[in-house]
Amino acid sequence: MLLIGEPLVWSTPLRTRFRGIDVRDGVLLRGEAGWGELSPFWDYDDAESATWLRAAHEAATTGWPEPVRQSVPVNVTVPAVGPERARAIVLASGGCRTAKVKVAQRGPDGTLEPVSAEVERVAAVREALGPDGAIRVDANAAWTPDEALAHLAEIDRAAGGLEYVEQPCADVDELALVRRKQDVPVAADESIRRASDPMRVVRQEAADIVVLKVQPLGGVRACLDLAEQVGLPVVVSSALESSVGLAAGVALAAALPELPYACGLATSQLLTHDVVAQPLLPVDGALPVRRPEPSPEALAAARADDATTERWLARYHRLTRILEDA
Repeated sequence: MLLIGEPLVWSTPLRTRFRGIDVRDGVLLRGEAGWGELSPFWDYDDAESATWLRAAHEAATTGWPEPVRQSVPVNVTVPAVGPERARAIVLASGGCRTAKVKVAQRGPDGTLEPVSAEVERVAAVREALGPDGAIRVDANAAWTPDEALAHLAEIDRAAGGLEYVEQPCADVDELALVRRKQDVPVAADESIRRASDPMRVVRQEAADIVVLKVQPLGGVRACLDLAEQVGLPVVVSSALESSVGLAAGVALAAALPELPYACGLATSQLLTHDVVAQPLLPVDGALPVRRPEPSPEALAAARADDATTERWLARYHRLTRILEDA
């Protein structure tokens, strides 16, 4: 593999607290094929994060398969915010007709968000989308099966029918139980990308849909291979990357033989600063299949401080050694 130049570290505040974080950061790598991104969350250990580096190397040194479509439909992502903010996010989404709404949020003391707050958020999203839009919810594996069944019944009514629920519970057996006991389709995310055996979801009949994320799964080609093995409909989603990382997700979505659902790739809107001059933003609810490159001005706005840069470079070198020893 041939990389060109030193890794570049970026950092930016988020517009809304998301996934328990207020700042997103990562590393950009440049190679003969273009730019790649390495941005595992800090709660991922080095062994798991090394897969993210493999995806960055693919982007920078090999490139991606040819697309079979020129645009990718996307959903707007609505964090765990109040109803007014949720409505505003949907209305400012660039024409997205599908919304993914975060639910099952727990406070610092572990207390689960009341279902009434989830219902208000989802009802506001329905109002903003109108009757023809699609609503999906993402619990990030935070519910018990009993909580999932109780909350989903009320949220589904508020939505006027959910498209699906993403990862309602952590365990595959729990996913299978929730899928059997209610009618909202179930999508598996963490049970695919953080599992030693992602095919267990298929064997247990625990999901109707799988969510694939390029960085955690090791690259576009690795995801295409996994999609073929799983044999279930695929939703491509982001890992809250810059537009450099999002381009890999767009490349995957563009290369899949079938794309029945809008993808969760419209997340550059959550970043205060992107690393490219023209971020990947939805127009009429879709992203174009293109590969934006970092600009000096955008990189300057998203420049990481010295401590963050040192921390990321140390991590990058550790992960490089892991891949070299593999």
